[in-house]
This record gives sequence, C-alpha cells and structure tokens, in this order.
Amino acid sequence: MRALKTALAATLLVVAPAALAQQQLSIATGGTGGTYYPYGGGLAELINEHVEGYDAVAEVTGASVENMGLIWRGDSDLALALADTVYQAYNGTGDFEGRKLENIRALASIYPNAVQIVTMADSGIESLSDLKGKIVSVGAPGSGTEINASTLLEANGITYDDIDARRLNFNETADAIRDGDIDAGFWSVGPPTSSIMNLATTRDIRLIGLSDEEVANAKAEEPVFAAYQLKSGLYEGMEEPVQTIGIPNVLAVSSEMDEELAYQITKTLFEHTDQLIAIHPAANDTTVEFSVESTPIAFHPGALRYYEEVGAEIADRQRP
Repeated sequence: MRALKTALAATLLVVAPAALAQQQLSIATGGTGGTYYPYGGGLAELINEHVEGYDAVAEVTGASVENMGLIWRGDSDLALALADTVYQAYNGTGDFEGRKLENIRALASIYPNAVQIVTMADSGIESLSDLKGKIVSVGAPGSGTEINASTLLEANGITYDDIDARRLNFNETADAIRDGDIDAGFWSVGPPTSSIMNLATTRDIRLIGLSDEEVANAKAEEPVFAAYQLKSGLYEGMEEPVQTIGIPNVLAVSSEMDEELAYQITKTLFEHTDQLIAIHPAANDTTVEFSVESTPIAFHPGALRYYEEVGAEIADRQRP
C-alpha cells in the first residue's frame, strides 16, 4: 500500500508542473453578430493547437474602444480593434484625448473592415444625405463602428443633430431594422457578417453606397480610411457592387507581453491562416503583405522578429 501511495505521489509531482505551465490567454473581440468574435475564436483554436503551454479563449466585448482599455489595463492579453481606434489610443487623440495608451503594440493587421450602411429596400433612403431626419443606429457605445460612423457623417456635413442616433450592437441593429424601429444602421465589420446575412434572408434590404466625393471627404478626415467595394451577391438580393470605405483591423497586445510568446502567436497566425479561413472568409486577407502595409502603430518586438525573418519591409513608424 505504501508503495502505491509513493507511486501516486510521484505521478502527481510529474503532472502538476505541466498543468500549472498551461497559461490562460484572453482575446478581446466584439459582439457575437460581427466578425471579431468568430475570428477571435479561430485564433484561440490556433494558439491552443500550435503555441505550447497556452490556452486561449475569445471573450465577447464592446469591441474596439473598450478593447484598447482592456489591453492597457492588462485585463486582456490580445484584442481586435479598428486601425483608427488603435491609432488614436496609441497617440492619445480622438476618443483617447489626454490619455495616451503608450503600452499598446501591434502583432498584425489581419483584414479590412468595411463600413456597411443598411436600410430596407423600400425605405426611400438611397444616399448618405438621405439619412438626415431619420432614426439611425450608429453602432454600440464605444465601438469602432460608432467612431467610423460619426467620422464619415461629419466629414460629409452630417452631425448627430441631423439624425436620431441610436447606439445598438450589430444584432440589435438588424432586429430594429427588421421590426421597423429604425430606418438604417451602420456596421463596420469584415464582410460578409452574420447579422446582415440573417436580415437579408427575411427582408429585402439595400446597402447605401458612397460617392467618390464622400469617400474622399472621409479619407481627408481619417487617413486610415480607404475606398472599398462590397461585391455583388455579398448578401441575398444584392445585385450590384456597392462602394464604401474600408478600415484595417489590428491584432493588438501590450508591450509587456513576453517576446517569445508574441513571436509564436504571430508566426502561428500567418503560417496556419488556412484554418482561420475555414472559420471566416475575412481571413483571406490575413497576409504578411497586408499587415505591413496597413498597421498604423509600432509592432511588438516579437512580431518584428517574425516579419524580419520572412523578409518583410518594416516602416520606421512601425518600430518601437
């Protein structure tokens, strides 16, 4: 009996350190009706499978602005956020005026969001200016969608005083359009997104396009904006392509993240992208080339190590 107890104790001593070595990583994403949550869940699966010693889990959050605070405070280990929000947090501008989050670093830019303005097909709303006097969801409070919506509107001479603004998340916005409680809604998300797809299967919808002038006005106001075309057939009943603006999404971490861990996550992200694509088609844009072209802040040293290994050209502004 004593021999059995001794053997059991020895086994526990062997197992316990291995169990303790498995560290938990939190990935701050967004609401369940967008792209961040499924993409973040896919990234968690990659980390669990390919980064030894770590377990990652995707967390539902209020998205971009909230996520920057989570990284800054150390409440999350990784976060997805729109490039304009990340840039503002890093530089202490916009929504982060007077509170520069100096420890924010990037691992990568992973895919572009597209601003998608949705209304019912019979609403009579056919342009951005037609939103004046209407009830419009501008996105969840503190989300990147709201920042993009307000910037786009104001760049084109429309303020919240001109609309009846509602701050709803993606699923709430889709439900409110479906029920006739609002006239239109903004999404800033990687297309296609489930909440618009579900809405389009039950109602005839229209996506509102932007003119060349409206795109130019938005780009003058926010340099990370770029012209982006939503493809025909993206959603049910969408027969023509629609011009809008796109914004890169950044995978952000704290400068305090272990360099080897940052390197391993970056390497895993780009060398197992096929697994992410199987989860969400937005990952088709997850490439080293897109990342180095689109990231507006400094990379983490661990990420830099990977980019230099694969021969990517890094701009001076992307170095800490």
